[in-house]
Parts: sequence; C-alpha cells; structure tokens
Amino acid sequence: MLDERLVKALHVESLREDELHAEREPHVLFQASTIGALLDGAYEGDVTFGELAEHGDLGLGTLNGLDGEMIALDGRFFRADANGDVSEIDPAMRTPFAVLTWFQPTVEVDVGEPLSHDDLIGLMDVRLPGGTVACAVRIDGEFELVHARSVPRQEPPYRPLAEVVETQTVFDLRDVEGTVVGFRFPDYSEGFEVSGYHLHFISADRSHGGHVLEARPRRATASIDVSTDLHVELPPGVDLASTHASRQVHEALEHAEHSG
Repeated sequence: MLDERLVKALHVESLREDELHAEREPHVLFQASTIGALLDGAYEGDVTFGELAEHGDLGLGTLNGLDGEMIALDGRFFRADANGDVSEIDPAMRTPFAVLTWFQPTVEVDVGEPLSHDDLIGLMDVRLPGGTVACAVRIDGEFELVHARSVPRQEPPYRPLAEVVETQTVFDLRDVEGTVVGFRFPDYSEGFEVSGYHLHFISADRSHGGHVLEARPRRATASIDVSTDLHVELPPGVDLASTHASRQVHEALEHAEHSG
C-alpha cells in the first residue's frame, strides 16, 4: 500500500488518461505510472511525449519497450540509446514511466571545485529546506566523469527490469560539459518512485547521455525546485493500492538503479 506519509506530504492525486489536462502549476510533479510497475515489466504506456510536454519542461523516464533513457530539458525530450547516443524524441512516441515538472528552482548551490558523487549529493542535501519531501534538480557544469548506463529496446514477453539491467551498456563520459536532471524522493516512496536521487545526464552538445550511476563535477551549479504536489497518471492495470515497499522491491531497485 502507498505510504500515507507520501500522500500527506505531497498531496498525491491519481489520474486516468481521460482526466489529463495541461498543467502549469509551479512545484508540482507529474508522473506517468510507477517504478514498481516498471520493475515488473510494464513497458507499454499510453501517454505520448506530446501530452507529456503539457506537464513540464524538465524530467526523466524511458520510452515504450524500455527503449533507452529519456531526458527532458528546457521543454525538449531526448533519448539516450543503448550506446549512450542521443536523439530527439518524436512527440507521437509513448512512455511507460516518466517524471516531469515545470522547473522553477528555489535553491541554488555552487560547486567551485572537484567533488565526488557522494559529496555532490551531500552538498545538495544540506541545502534543502527543512521538511523537504521531494524535489527536482538540475546540475549544469563541467564534469570530470559521468559514469552512465542505458539499456537496449525490449520485445514482448517483457522480462522484469532487474533482468533487463543485466544486458545494460555502461560507459564513461570524461571531461564533458552538460546537464544532470532528476529528482529526490524519500525512502518511504520506494516502490512508487525511486528513493533517493534518480538522475539522468545529457551533454551540452546533445550528443551523449544516459542514466547516471556516478557524476563527478569539476565546476557546476545545482538548482533545486522543492516539490509540494504529485499528480500520477495510472495506465490500465496499475493501481496505487498495489504499490508497496518491501525488501524484495528495495533489492530490485538497488540492482536496477545502481548496478554497473
């Protein structure tokens, strides 16, 4: 069952496709499906990227068939394929999972020296206002290293995400300028969302990107948008009542999000 703390803190509202409407409210997150459904192999969604564009200009996710990593930045949608090569996404294509917001940062953190990934995360954490439940982040700058991954397109019958990750491509982008985008959710959101920081990267020339396993900035600016509401589009067969955290879910997420 979805944790009541998340519902109360973020005013979670579930929607069906016929209830979707354009939103431009600040500090509101829009999510298509749940990470738990993706873990189980629900790789076919009903929201197009054209529809998704009405709900935010920054975010991340994937494409139907788990066809690469999606990065939304400045209102444009990009796909990083299994090799980390980036192309723009056709608005008619669909997504089985995505998180998006109209990015309006309220906190800015300057990184003036090289930092490890863990130190970068710690620096952002200490700058979050008290009581922050979830937030969107954007980190622009020069990176000594971005250790990233992507996955190849899947075909039915779909395997669970933890199995698909075994076929992922892992690659390093060194001395690269670009942008990290993503979200931070609390531990008790696990099963519904990825707890902690979920980050994707795209290079400044829009040629390379992927799911971030590690990012080491040399100089950067981290902008943070603290979120207050979460609207969730539930595709057929996905129910918030069935979303729950467990050791099995935690282990599957750890493997899917951090292996490599």
